[in-house]
Amino acid sequence: MKEFSVVVIDPVGLHARPATVAVNAASKFKCNVNVSFKGRSVSMKSIMGVMSLGIPTQSEIVISCEGADEEEAAATIEETLRNQKVIA
Repeated sequence: MKEFSVVVIDPVGLHARPATVAVNAASKFKCNVNVSFKGRSVSMKSIMGVMSLGIPTQSEIVISCEGADEEEAAATIEETLRNQKVIA
């Protein structure tokens, strides 16, 4: 399992537009990809799941990838969130 923690820096948190981009990136991989916030964990391949977490700015989230392509998935998702300026 590949897991990393990041802090959301976007002033409005993890909102719909960057969440959609992240979900699309996660959906390209075979491994399981989850995002955790305040003790709840949801599939990062589900926009409804990600949005249900209501992640505000300055929140720490944990993204975990488990499966055959977990290394590549983790790197791609982290890069995608940085490019969307969601994380620093």
